[in-house]
Amino acid sequence: MNFKTKTAFFLMLSFCWRTALAAQLSALALLLAATMLWSCNKVSSAELLTLEQGTQRDSTQHERYQYTPFPSADGIGKIYMGREIAKVMGHLGATWLERPERFFEERPDLVLEAMQLKPTDVVADIGAGTGYFTFRIAERVRQGKVYAVDIQPEMLEIITARMQARHVQNVIPTLGSPQNPNLPENAIDIVLLVDAYHEFEYPFEMMHALVRSLKVGGKVIQIEYRAEDDTVPIKPLHKMSQAQVKKEMHAVGLKWLETQSGLPWQHIFIFEKPAP
Repeated sequence: MNFKTKTAFFLMLSFCWRTALAAQLSALALLLAATMLWSCNKVSSAELLTLEQGTQRDSTQHERYQYTPFPSADGIGKIYMGREIAKVMGHLGATWLERPERFFEERPDLVLEAMQLKPTDVVADIGAGTGYFTFRIAERVRQGKVYAVDIQPEMLEIITARMQARHVQNVIPTLGSPQNPNLPENAIDIVLLVDAYHEFEYPFEMMHALVRSLKVGGKVIQIEYRAEDDTVPIKPLHKMSQAQVKKEMHAVGLKWLETQSGLPWQHIFIFEKPAP
């Protein structure tokens, strides 16, 4: 083992040790603080329970995700189920979402066919961006509505401006957070994820919230660039394999129905929320 390799190895070892120690100390500090407040009669039993639950959640999240001191150029250094999470494309890249060639590269018409929309459907477009799919869906669910969800307010400003310019009234711009799309529970017929899921900072938590928002029998339509195809000109962390997608959706209780391969570069995955 040469000097550079040894140095990298010990840096990684040191990082992992510090990360583990920090998590343990953080949990211990929260518990000690809760105990001190309790002894001073400044916190109720309910508040103490909340503190303890928060500590447990932090510990669970730490176990669910791993971190690398050497993130990929396109990654955030956070690992979930063996996959490094990709960086989010910021609002400054909005023009790329509206490029003219996107229609031929991604065939949104075929995606809409796969969704099998009904006029009364309630749809959630997650990571809606500029509304590229939102407004196409809105035309097909005139008696329903579309929640255009994004975590970037700048994207929602673009959607709102387009709603006003096009006089669209069945789109609801919705500001989500990295862990919650802020949707009503048991209210959504179809969740659409177009090239967005692989960028979720908290994929487990976000998908659990989305599953709660779905009606029983509701569908998740997930579009991802094919990791199995080296000819797809997309950066590796912005692709997902069929096996990886199925594994991660199974972890949140979704039932796989089918995978369609009719798009030029992407797979269409269709999942269902089963009855309890």
